Amino acid sequence: MSETNSDISVQAVKEYLLSLQDRICAELVALDGKAFFEETWDREAGGGGRTRVLENGNVIEKGGVNFSHVYGDKLPPSATAARPELAGRSFQAMGVSLVIHPENPYAPTSHANVRLFVAEKEGSEPVWWFGGGYDLTPYYGFEEDVVHWHQTAKNACQPFGEDIYPRFKKWCDEYFYLKHRDEARGVGGLFFDDFSEGGFENAFRFMQAVGDSYIDAYLPILKKRQDMAYGERERDFQLYRRGRYVEFNLVFDRGTLFGLQSGGRTESILMSLPPEVRWRYNWHPEPGTPEAKLYTDFLPHREWI
Repeated sequence: MSETNSDISVQAVKEYLLSLQDRICAELVALDGKAFFEETWDREAGGGGRTRVLENGNVIEKGGVNFSHVYGDKLPPSATAARPELAGRSFQAMGVSLVIHPENPYAPTSHANVRLFVAEKEGSEPVWWFGGGYDLTPYYGFEEDVVHWHQTAKNACQPFGEDIYPRFKKWCDEYFYLKHRDEARGVGGLFFDDFSEGGFENAFRFMQAVGDSYIDAYLPILKKRQDMAYGERERDFQLYRRGRYVEFNLVFDRGTLFGLQSGGRTESILMSLPPEVRWRYNWHPEPGTPEAKLYTDFLPHREWI
């Protein structure tokens, strides 16, 4: 695929994303002490990627930090149904997507993604946008952790306008929501899509600000919670709540659905799923327990800062 035109440097975005993957992996390895397994892959229809997975680490039970760059002459029907103006255009999509599932139930799962989408047609201007964000999924909530997470997100957004953090915090709350459960997946963060405000350079800088702030948001929380003592009760609740994560990713997540429908690499796409999960029939926590506090104090949408 070409770089489109002189105003859109796809190569610059690709170089940034590869660097971001390297930097995030280096920080996580320094914390965990175990290296990521790396696998490069090619997509028969066009493109490929670099998958990195860490399993059974000292802190991280399962984590993946993936880069992908896929392209083709035709978008899947799901994409053109939502955006009919993209019909008949070639496309390319690139991004870094990661999910970290710590072993300790007191350490939250985190997810982040930054990406660029470009659709082209001869004789027409390219259609492009950035998307991404990050969100936090605790099993046992600590208000200081959630405040730190949101404050870091707000600081990253601040140079781009006073309205950016409130807009994308609200979008995150609404997006990472299990409609069939009437329940939030976690405590939110940032989510944005179709972002092209201020032109390509400004939108690219914003995507970089989000990507660069992820480690600042997550690592202090992970370090604080990784060695807390826990037992079978906490582990059992963690595995039960991980079921919500699976449900969201397989039913609602745009990236998962686009990847599978566009012929992406299944192993890399489903890397986000936790290694162990439990479901129970119609289970509810006892009122007044630490498990119930997640539902009453943390999952309902609220302003954290």
